[in-house]
Amino acid sequence: MNHLLCGLAANPALPSELVDRLIAVADADVAHDLAGRADLSRAQAVALASRVEESGVRLAYEGRLTAADVDPVAQPDVALALLDEGAGSPEWARLLAADPLVEHREKLAACPGLPPDVAEALAQDADVRVVAELALWAAPDVAARLAGHPHAEVRRAVATNEATPSDVLAALVTGEGLPSARRCLVCDREETPFTHSPHCARPDCDLLPGASCDGSHESTVHAMLWAALENPATPAAAVAGFADHPSMLLRWALAARPDLPPEACARLSEDPAPGLRADLAENPAIDDSLIRALAGDADPDVRRGLAHNPRVPLDVLTDLAATTRIGTTLLPRIASATAAEVEELVRSPQAAVRMLLAQRRDLPAGIRDALAVDPDAKVVKSVAAHPGLSAAQLHAMVDRHGVRVIAGAAANPDATPAFLEHVIRQRPPVRKALREVARHPHASAPALLACLADDRARPFAAGHPALPPQVVVDLLTDTDEQVAEAAAANPSLPLTAMRELLARPPSPVLRHPPV
Repeated sequence: MNHLLCGLAANPALPSELVDRLIAVADADVAHDLAGRADLSRAQAVALASRVEESGVRLAYEGRLTAADVDPVAQPDVALALLDEGAGSPEWARLLAADPLVEHREKLAACPGLPPDVAEALAQDADVRVVAELALWAAPDVAARLAGHPHAEVRRAVATNEATPSDVLAALVTGEGLPSARRCLVCDREETPFTHSPHCARPDCDLLPGASCDGSHESTVHAMLWAALENPATPAAAVAGFADHPSMLLRWALAARPDLPPEACARLSEDPAPGLRADLAENPAIDDSLIRALAGDADPDVRRGLAHNPRVPLDVLTDLAATTRIGTTLLPRIASATAAEVEELVRSPQAAVRMLLAQRRDLPAGIRDALAVDPDAKVVKSVAAHPGLSAAQLHAMVDRHGVRVIAGAAANPDATPAFLEHVIRQRPPVRKALREVARHPHASAPALLACLADDRARPFAAGHPALPPQVVVDLLTDTDEQVAEAAAANPSLPLTAMRELLARPPSPVLRHPPV
């Protein structure tokens, strides 16, 4: 893989003729970046898919290929992607249902709108993985039929499928009206009773740690119950009794259900597992009395979960802000606050409450401006990136609070080139602020040149179109491959340099993960 060619493939200024040349030499990595280009012609998309099938899958999902462009025998993965998008031929489905590769049949089973004869063939497949995949995505009638399948893994998939009829899901939970399962993945492979060791050293073993079967397929049945409890289509009446189940995982599966009856919510609020109570606290199904009870929970994660509840009363949220570290996030209740509530929040004597309000990005100008001159730096830091703040306001907040707010101010979408140059002159440099400047669309060439001195801001600056072209060319030989790749993707890269990159022999190097 050539990281420079990967960058060039993503360069929006690459001329069409050079795109053609790049397609002709593309490996899988380069093809991935080429497939993401918005300016690919249909002919180029077809040529790319013919060269590297993996890129054809992406192109198919993005609507850049049609059935007329694909040979299902030579490009089965691309054909499967089109079938998954509902754009493939029914004959392809019949062809692929008999494919000797189980992975292809498994992918086919997940496709919507399969012809009835294809769905029937997949339901009878000799490999349970194919049948389970079909059960996971099948239409209601097929899912209902597969609920009685003799293999417990298929039933687990039916329990996960949100298209499964509610009465069938209830039967999976209670077991009423269904024959007992006869097999599971564990007893398919091992003599029972058997429990799979979490430290299994067999390289070909794909059983989950702790998977077990004593003849009752208990670990798969447990997973099936968990899936049914998590499934929003399962009737609440069928699952509410699990609030007292000895399995913590099954009780936990109930905690986020929005249709949970009040009595089940009350029982779960006293559960010994704090993570479960935290999920319950975030659930809009809990009533006002339970909200106020959970506000006094000793565990901070529970109180933090309650702060994220969209129905939490503002007086409770105000109390939580004083006792709980909520973080710099926009809470649902703050996002939905009315104009009158916003006026009330901005006048709160608690800085933590004003900080929560400052996370909004749609505040009226008067509220925004009041928060911008707040005496508390945490409030100003939260509002610093709010659109509409003037350069004078950004300068003023940085002059008052310095390094505590400068990164947020640098991220403001209305920051001017002059203000960003002021940011990079801060001494000592604030590294997070340099990264914000390096990716800001208003950053000037002098600001970007300063950002190149910071190793974490350097890749962002190298890809910025305001960087002088000769500097971009020089960065192509940078020892940091991320920087060189970003430079190759920079639309300010001169055309002559693009041609030279395509003329170079490929160099096999490893691509670093993105910053």
